[in-house]
Amino acid sequence: MTKDAAAPMILEDEQSICEHPIYPLIAGRRSSHAFAPTSVEPETLAGLMEAARWAPSSMNEQPWSFIVATKANKSDFARLVGCLIEFNVQWAQNAPVLLLSVAKLTFESGEINRHAFHDVGQAIANLTFRATVSGMVVHQIAGFDIEKARCEFSIPQDYEPVAAAAIGYPGNLAELPEKLRKRDVSPRKRRPLHNFVFESRWGHSADWTRNL
Repeated sequence: MTKDAAAPMILEDEQSICEHPIYPLIAGRRSSHAFAPTSVEPETLAGLMEAARWAPSSMNEQPWSFIVATKANKSDFARLVGCLIEFNVQWAQNAPVLLLSVAKLTFESGEINRHAFHDVGQAIANLTFRATVSGMVVHQIAGFDIEKARCEFSIPQDYEPVAAAAIGYPGNLAELPEKLRKRDVSPRKRRPLHNFVFESRWGHSADWTRNL
């Protein structure tokens, strides 16, 4: 990591809004829109992929694949940028790495794998927290053209593009447009545990999810 790459920013109130203690890097992870121009070294990028490789998956099928484009490969990078919706292009084009996650929709047996997206999400989560440990930012992107990505990168029909992501070192928030800067410095919001953790029946909050 070079000198012009900033350390991850953890707002003081982010630990205080946690209902229960969690690891600081989880509390401090943010999907920043600001990226430093610092390149991501190949060995660092390989380390992120190694973390993804060790994610759990149904029947150990490991249904994830990743298309990676770095700014060092201008053609591939431009093609992946071109798959993003316009709003995301304005900031994601500044990241040194773009990624497209892809799910294999069937098991090796040919049966439908209804857990494929779940498992790809677990792989991306592993990658994201490995990046956070390294002082990097992963901003996942839902806004992209699925069919354009499929065509642009020759993705087979039994595979489905899941999400894009911008990866790099945190940049200068002051360089962002005002609307994006405000989003990046605002405290993150999460639903309280009792809204989504149930016991006995749907909608019945577990007693232990209440603040003790």
